[in-house]
Amino acid sequence: MSDKQRPRILAVDDATDLLALMAKALGADYEVDTAADPGTAIEKAFADPHPDLILLDVEMPEVSGFEVCRALKGETLTAEIPVIFLTGKTDAQAQVEGLQLGAVDYVMKPINAAVLRTRVRMHLALADRRHELERLVQERTAQLERTRAELIRRLGRAMQMHESSAISNRVLRLGQYAKLMAQAAGAKPQVCELMMIAAPLHDVGKLGIPSEILQKKEKLSAPDWERIKRHPRIGAEIIGEHDDPLLKLARQIALTHHENWDGSGYPEGLKADTIPWPGRVMAIVDSFEAMTATQFYREPRKPDDAVFEIEKLAGKRYDPKLVEAFKKALPAMLKAREAFADALGDLINLDFAPKAQTPAHAAAAPATAAPATAPAKPAAVKPVPRKPAVDVAALAKAAAARAKK
Repeated sequence: MSDKQRPRILAVDDATDLLALMAKALGADYEVDTAADPGTAIEKAFADPHPDLILLDVEMPEVSGFEVCRALKGETLTAEIPVIFLTGKTDAQAQVEGLQLGAVDYVMKPINAAVLRTRVRMHLALADRRHELERLVQERTAQLERTRAELIRRLGRAMQMHESSAISNRVLRLGQYAKLMAQAAGAKPQVCELMMIAAPLHDVGKLGIPSEILQKKEKLSAPDWERIKRHPRIGAEIIGEHDDPLLKLARQIALTHHENWDGSGYPEGLKADTIPWPGRVMAIVDSFEAMTATQFYREPRKPDDAVFEIEKLAGKRYDPKLVEAFKKALPAMLKAREAFADALGDLINLDFAPKAQTPAHAAAAPATAAPATAPAKPAAVKPVPRKPAVDVAALAKAAAARAKK
């Protein structure tokens, strides 16, 4: 086994003979590094690659092993490294204090080489098992999140087919638009991601409206319009009330995306800031998508026309500040619109004559849902190593002050 593959052990003690003993006892199986003082120990703990386990003497001059352990556990880069204390003290209270600081074990002095090897091997195995369990949990959680997001998109597609008998990329565009607008409005990254996933459910309540009403080309009668206006409440009922942040957000969007800034919307007639922020964002997103997408009864409007209409209704239908965020996000939204464009072949029951020249993307796009390739994610950037934010001299002063008490 090469040194790169062997676990790394950092042994810390002010006694050089003890460091030599530990290096000899562990050297056959592990890559052993040593430090004779707290400052060197902290520097080496932060070095890349980090040690897999630290053997730390408790009784060191000026700065105790407890202080060093506290410093390491307080730093993100070193907090998860297992620490085994080395001590000649048999005081139970001191051992409890060390374990409370985050140490995993004690090895008593004088050190027995066989005992040391056994303890090190056991705790490295436990750390490996914990890391593997954490990896599996993260992988499973990510898988569940992907599955949930896909189910939401599929439910959004079901609603779309019920409304227009069409299969298109509308749910993908809506998600991208909502995320980009939220970003432009200054929302936190987690909120932006939730907006992207929840957006396709905004009109899910239309599943409770007869399709013959939704697909009428003529002006709706007053009774039909009243039925249409029920879909926000129906959507909120379909989604239900949950503690889950995503479903809670989806319900809020479904219920409030037809409320108007001036109070003229429905179903509650909420006004201005009483309309939840996600609903105000979705009102703009939904309008932009509705105006610029191909409908079963008309061709899409030009984006410039849609922008003009949304700007004209700022302060009436839409939150003026969010209209500014929309204008800021518009270049990215237009790119998303192109990336997730529909082919005319995906839409049926069209009652308008197609243009003489088909857009290039329509001819090239497959007759099924999403584009072949999604926008590439930026490559992960390896963090630049930094020195620990630990002042060893300050630790020494703190230890001295406690000793005087």
